Amino acid sequence: MAVTATEPRPRAPDDRQIAEKKRLALTYLSEAWNAAMDEGVDAEILAHAALFTALAELIETYGEDAVAELAGSLPRRIKAFEFSPLRSVQ
Repeated sequence: MAVTATEPRPRAPDDRQIAEKKRLALTYLSEAWNAAMDEGVDAEILAHAALFTALAELIETYGEDAVAELAGSLPRRIKAFEFSPLRSVQ
C-alpha cells in the first residue's frame, strides 16, 4: 500500500526503539535531577553540569566541529521554543 502525502509514514521498528530509549533516558535523567535537588544541589549548578556532560559526550562521539555546529544552531532553536518547559517532549 502506498503512503500518500496526507497519511503519516509508518515508523520503522528502529524508530520506535529509539523513541522508547529516549523516553527511558529522560526518565533516568529526571530521577537523577530530582535526587540531586533533594540533596540541595541548585538547579543552575545541575544545568551547567548536565550541559558540560552532554557536550563532552557529544564531542567524544562526533568531534568538536560537529558539536560546534550543533551549538551554533541553539540560539535559533531556543528562540523557536524548542526547549520551552511548556513544550511537550515527543
